[in-house]
Amino acid sequence: MLKAAVILILTYIGVAFTRLPGVNVDRSSAAFTGAVLMILAGVLTFGAAVGAIDFNTIALLLGMMILVSSLKVVGFFDLLAIKSLSLARTPWRLLVLVIVATAVASAFFVNDAVVLLFTPIVIRACRARKVNPVPYLIAEAMASNIGSTATIVGNPQNMLIGVTSGISFTRFFSYLFPVSLVGTLALILIMYVLYRKTFQEGFHGLSTAEFEGHSYDTGAIKRLVPILFLVMIAFFLSSFFHLSVPVIALAAAAVVLIVGKAKPSTVIKEVDWVLLLFFAGLFVVIGAAHQAGLFDVFINRITITPDIKGIASICAASTLISQIVSNVPLTMLLLPILKNVPGDVLWIALAAGATLGGNLTIIGAVANIIVVEGAAREGVKVRFWEFLKVGLVVTVVTVGLAILILGAEYWAGWLR
Repeated sequence: MLKAAVILILTYIGVAFTRLPGVNVDRSSAAFTGAVLMILAGVLTFGAAVGAIDFNTIALLLGMMILVSSLKVVGFFDLLAIKSLSLARTPWRLLVLVIVATAVASAFFVNDAVVLLFTPIVIRACRARKVNPVPYLIAEAMASNIGSTATIVGNPQNMLIGVTSGISFTRFFSYLFPVSLVGTLALILIMYVLYRKTFQEGFHGLSTAEFEGHSYDTGAIKRLVPILFLVMIAFFLSSFFHLSVPVIALAAAAVVLIVGKAKPSTVIKEVDWVLLLFFAGLFVVIGAAHQAGLFDVFINRITITPDIKGIASICAASTLISQIVSNVPLTMLLLPILKNVPGDVLWIALAAGATLGGNLTIIGAVANIIVVEGAAREGVKVRFWEFLKVGLVVTVVTVGLAILILGAEYWAGWLR
């Protein structure tokens, strides 16, 4: 047990320090090294390590990555962002469009990919209008997290929760869509209040060439969009027809590789294989720790009840802990514990808390880091304290609203 505990702690320290500036540690290498050490230390055999990997989650993530990559290669996200932002004629409208477009896209695609693609376009839109892009970038990052809360495929931690808990896509959406919707509206209001002077001023100029360099294949997009809609419909109907969400994602990936105009090898190269390695490594580390009995201490001593008090506890705890190890490692750490609690209540509370809590600081969620690093490459600096100033208000309000909404759903007998 001691060897497993030491390796688990070292792995999570490695994951945490990965997110600090100037530290040359990759989170996937930390997870991979932890997994290898568990095998070398004899905590798990190689066969048991392979068995510890949840291939349902890996399959869902891989399928969604291929689908997103196919849309990215043909310029779908560029088109979506350009068409949305081209409607912005005032700072207020630009803010609303950035938040709504990001939140909606993040609900049905992996939010990390959405912000990776949207960030340079948002910066170009702001520069063309001669306004400070920082408030819009902060809004984009937070909208990405809030919007992704709504569905199983919105972010990696929701995928973990959805696959492990067995909650259907439709049930998951029905529980968390109100949280995502109210949270998005709250974000718009908070951003306007905090940056009132900025959004009350008019644009100083507008370039007609603001989106030069962004191209898209209209024919390829028209071919892929119907497939996208069919996939989303299949997700919602999966529980009625006893279909597996991971299998639907893989089937969609196979279809877009065959019928899409983009070269399959180009699409496959765009897949985030590093993230898949990170997931596989963490599965092995957590599986080894569980087999060594490390989680028995928590399971026996910590009582988390599936009720309103449990909802508040999980939301608050996941908000705080995600600032240390980020929301995906946090979720994996809690999986063995929540498996022993009946019902959907705590799973849904974890999805809300771990995702919304990521808005507190820049290092609270991977999407935040992607936006900040992407902005830095464009010469825009998003300061830690400015993000925290907004994040503190947004996190307190949205997590508080989530507790109230989920508590009301539980009290009404809807969430059980």
